[in-house]
Amino acid sequence: VPAGGFPAIVFVHGYIPPEIYRTTERYVDYVDALARNGFVVFKIDLRGFGNSEGEPSGAYFSPDYTVDTIAALKSLQRTDYVNSEGVGLWGHSMAGNVVLRAMLVEPDVQAGVIWAGAVYSYDDMVRYAIQDPSFRRDEQSITVRRGTILRDTYGAPDTSVPFWQAVSLTENIELLEAPLQIHHALNDSVVNIGYSQDLAAVLQ
Repeated sequence: VPAGGFPAIVFVHGYIPPEIYRTTERYVDYVDALARNGFVVFKIDLRGFGNSEGEPSGAYFSPDYTVDTIAALKSLQRTDYVNSEGVGLWGHSMAGNVVLRAMLVEPDVQAGVIWAGAVYSYDDMVRYAIQDPSFRRDEQSITVRRGTILRDTYGAPDTSVPFWQAVSLTENIELLEAPLQIHHALNDSVVNIGYSQDLAAVLQ
């Protein structure tokens, strides 16, 4: 164990239908590469996925996944072989939104990496959507119910409306203190690269 402990990463998965999601699938090579380079990697299951309790609540109309991610960070900070001042976040797709949310509200996040992330402003959501054939809309899910309540109360997502402006991540980007790295393929057929390009423009 190095002096002060190992640097660590909370690794947050993207959307995979909960009924087929498995903790140890899809991200094995990435976790392995990070671990081989000296990081403790905590690859979490967001609530309702894998063996985690609760109901999947989505990343865009609920703070739940942000709470899960920050709780994982706090858990790592209490681990005796981890450097409590060296914990960062890594998120894929849906979790790009989660990582940025967490970084805006949690000062203990030392760095963030977003891979093919989606939705940083609700204008982006309307403009680009997400082309994921694995997604099946369930009208009874907590995700859809929450989104419906917000739309019924405040109208369709539109950052010219004060509420949607206030909750848009890019409208609160001045709260970002830690470095953030963005990776996104130009030809991504699921998550439009426009999400990352628009975020990069806001960060500049």
